[in-house]
Amino acid sequence: MAVEKRICSFCGEEIEPGTGKIYVRRDGKILHFCSRKCEKNMVVLKRNPRKLKWTKYYVRGQ
Repeated sequence: MAVEKRICSFCGEEIEPGTGKIYVRRDGKILHFCSRKCEKNMVVLKRNPRKLKWTKYYVRGQ
């Protein structure tokens, strides 16, 4: 049985099996987070990952 690889919904890092957190929004969308830092930035602070340099989704040509 193969373990499913998950990617953090905020920073784009791969999440090790057995770690991280799954967050389900009211509309049914499932978000995977590798750390509390990513969860807080997306859910609580509502930040855009494309504007933060430490994420893989950071766009340089702004």
